[in-house]
Amino acid sequence: MKIRKISKRSLPNRASEPWVDTTRRVYCEGEYAFVPVKEGYPFEDEIPDRRPYDGPGYQRMGDTLLLHGDAPTADQLAALIAWENPSCVLHAAAHEGVMRTPKADVLFGQPHDVTFREAGITYTLDPSQVMFSQGNRGEKLRLRSLVRPGERIADMFAGIGYFTLSAALAGGDVHAVEINPVSFAYLQKNIEANGLAGRVIPELGDCREKLTGIYDRILMGHFEAPAFLENALNHAEPGTVLHVHGIGDRKNEISETVEGAGFTYVISEHKVKKYAGRLWHSVWDVKLV
Repeated sequence: MKIRKISKRSLPNRASEPWVDTTRRVYCEGEYAFVPVKEGYPFEDEIPDRRPYDGPGYQRMGDTLLLHGDAPTADQLAALIAWENPSCVLHAAAHEGVMRTPKADVLFGQPHDVTFREAGITYTLDPSQVMFSQGNRGEKLRLRSLVRPGERIADMFAGIGYFTLSAALAGGDVHAVEINPVSFAYLQKNIEANGLAGRVIPELGDCREKLTGIYDRILMGHFEAPAFLENALNHAEPGTVLHVHGIGDRKNEISETVEGAGFTYVISEHKVKKYAGRLWHSVWDVKLV
């Protein structure tokens, strides 16, 4: 790869110059950036093409990388840092407890708040403190297509606003309940950042105690949502739609709970993403009739 070596500080001002080959990645090392040069333009040196990173999967949030599953080897971590040039790399093997707190190890840099956009929504969070799954993007968009303006919606596990913000953006009036104080603080910040204060009422606490009245739609974006279904049904009536998340096959469990509460219903399953092995993270849409 033909390159010019420049100061990393000057990179933002040079990125649009005609000699820059924007089809290739800039390589940074220390205070310098090695910028790919288009064919036909003067260059200073040639360096071997970098091999793409081939280690464990990761997601990028702002300038921070978050790895799941197996931890990378030292060589894989070095390759990832060279490939993505992040300011921080975290490994979150799991999320703990009802508050879904990441069990995160810092592999590089220092954790901090990051801000990024996904599907037209701005999120701010510290990935070492609260969870965020980019694998839920399709489900957020699907939810946005289902919500009708003016619906009264409960989000029982609001987190930092994963589904709350999508539902409010579609015109729903959302009662967003979150039990984790850290996540709740980011939820409030994200509501304001997206101009949705008029559509969301955030509330800190246990959703089993905070729901009030009847809702048109109830969002249950937690892997153990079926265990909370009986509480949700206390705030539902014919016409209410519940979106019940879970891992593996939970359809029979959900059906038994709904029938036990005396409702007739229509249920459909939507796969969100692979979880582990042959297990899927799915959501069951339950419409009471």
